[in-house]
Amino acid sequence: MFKGLKPIVYGGREVWPLVEGGKGVAVSNHASSGAWAAAGGIGTVSAVNADSYDSFGNVIPQIYHGRTRRDRHEELIAYAIDGAVEQVKRAFEIAGGKGAININVLWEMGGAQRVLHGVLEKTRGMVAGVTCGAGMPYKLSEIAASYGVNYLPIVSSGRAFRALWKRAYSKASEWLAAVVYEDPWLAGGHNGLSNAEDPKVPQDPYPRVRDLRATMREGGISDDVPIVMAGGVWALKDWNDWIDNPELGAIAFQFGTRPLLTQESPIPQAWKERLMQLEPGDVLLHRFSPTGFYSSAVRNPFLRQLEARSERQIPFSTEQAGDHTHQLDAGVKGKNFWVTRGDLLRAREWVGRGFTSALKTPDNTLVFVTEDERTEIRKDQTDCMGCLSQCAFSSWMDSETNSTGRLADPRSFCIQKSLQEAVHGGDLDKNLLFAGHGAYKFKQDPFYSNGFVPTVKQLVDRILTGD
Repeated sequence: MFKGLKPIVYGGREVWPLVEGGKGVAVSNHASSGAWAAAGGIGTVSAVNADSYDSFGNVIPQIYHGRTRRDRHEELIAYAIDGAVEQVKRAFEIAGGKGAININVLWEMGGAQRVLHGVLEKTRGMVAGVTCGAGMPYKLSEIAASYGVNYLPIVSSGRAFRALWKRAYSKASEWLAAVVYEDPWLAGGHNGLSNAEDPKVPQDPYPRVRDLRATMREGGISDDVPIVMAGGVWALKDWNDWIDNPELGAIAFQFGTRPLLTQESPIPQAWKERLMQLEPGDVLLHRFSPTGFYSSAVRNPFLRQLEARSERQIPFSTEQAGDHTHQLDAGVKGKNFWVTRGDLLRAREWVGRGFTSALKTPDNTLVFVTEDERTEIRKDQTDCMGCLSQCAFSSWMDSETNSTGRLADPRSFCIQKSLQEAVHGGDLDKNLLFAGHGAYKFKQDPFYSNGFVPTVKQLVDRILTGD
């Protein structure tokens, strides 16, 4: 047992202060989270469009039949509730009365509040708490409290928590079980990096977590309410100075990347093998997500293609003005595109290399893509099922108008389609693979020597030793 690490009381029983990070779509499922809880920790079912099963145990494909985005959005919410309920029930059974089961939702996912209500109503007594980030989930405390369930907001700064506390959480303080601090530079998936912070200049998490604790103390929150350190957590021995540290108060730890590589993890075998081959720098902090948030994922050909697409980009005017003195004659139809001479030459070069179609962005620029890329982009935008509260890629918004009012952005992608394909056996070079920046340690850590893939129980036992 790693020195200083003690169980905490959560969900009415003692559990290890080890939280499985929730990963959607369908990555943190019942098998992984149930086993994590059975090992004495806090398992997390992702309630972001989780899988449902038919009578033979096969995953039910989430196929949409609605003719409009709003119709498909309603189908998506039904899929989301049914899937999450099924996953929670199975995880609860696997846990066998040990540990605890949380659910995780993305606040900016489409219909987040409806999904939370639907899942919590049908899983009473099974869910200990709800973790939620990617946005400012003011309503989280009210919803969780109405079902007698704990809530664990995910933030990346004390300032964000202060706003949540003052506006909403102070009114349901008894259900605040922990605050998750997610390091925006190191965590996998979406994060809370602000426009005031430089994505290329990581900050030491210690002073940020210390400031978060100070903010919690301002609100009268006990030091016994843990801060859960998430992002960059691999081995407890790296965090020795954080445990039993009166400056920080109670600390728990969240593991998001390491549970990807277990026998229970539902990701395809090829994805697990890819994880064991990663080198430092192979995970990219980027802003291609249609949520508008920064996120971190494996820098595979899919992400490299998005990087290259954004580099094949030029500004334009609809009339001759300033240094926009040349009419664009490559990749566009019509004469209302005025660009600089240098950009005209670049556009002609891109067209000559096969990027023959120029697509408008919301920022009065054009990106150059192949005809096949253009066809796929337009189809994915048309097929939008409203998986986010608002989507830059398709311009969907969960509102009366069903639109953000902005031009759909071809520099992004359909995140629902990509995540579904990745976890269900699609081409790993053509889809998004979320991972934390410490994923390269799979290749370096002797625990995984000779391709060893542990069970969740073996992983938790290993973590408890400090390694």
